[in-house]
Amino acid sequence: MAIIHTPEPDEVTGDAAALYADDLADLGYVPPHTRVMADNPAAVAAFVDLIRASRRTMDLRRYELVTLAAAQAIGSQACRLAHGRKALTAISEAELVRIARDFHDAGLSDAEVAMMEFAQKLSRDSASMTDADSLRLRELGFSDQEIVDIALAAAARNYYSRALHALAVPVDVPPDLSVELRDALLTGT
Repeated sequence: MAIIHTPEPDEVTGDAAALYADDLADLGYVPPHTRVMADNPAAVAAFVDLIRASRRTMDLRRYELVTLAAAQAIGSQACRLAHGRKALTAISEAELVRIARDFHDAGLSDAEVAMMEFAQKLSRDSASMTDADSLRLRELGFSDQEIVDIALAAAARNYYSRALHALAVPVDVPPDLSVELRDALLTGT
């Protein structure tokens, strides 16, 4: 467990209690990432607002594809698992398993693949990005607003995932994920 003290659900108060309550209602428990990040509920609220703003041109499917690609690129198992679970509301489990194994060979549209490649490159080596990266998205029909939002969503995933890494937050495996999906999200196999 991270060295950050994380109160139990019956001990938490204020805005942090609301974060715990949301997870208790959704998951039936409070995962480690919520416990640690609830130490600064204002930062969590700001992050949620950033995500909401960056999704202005994206449906849930596109947002989750960008998030999964960014999380994979930086090795964030916690975010791959959490967003794999969330993606199930927009993507079938069978398709999500294929995407998690290799999104290039999952039957996605050229636009979806390019969007995920963009998120991965941003996450691995943003300093190497050029106009060509954005032009590829434009060629596939993305508007300027959509390109900005893809970049913001991927960058926001980097922010949150890297904070979890820095604080040594244990990876939570949602118990309602199938073994096949869990393994695909964790290892790509």
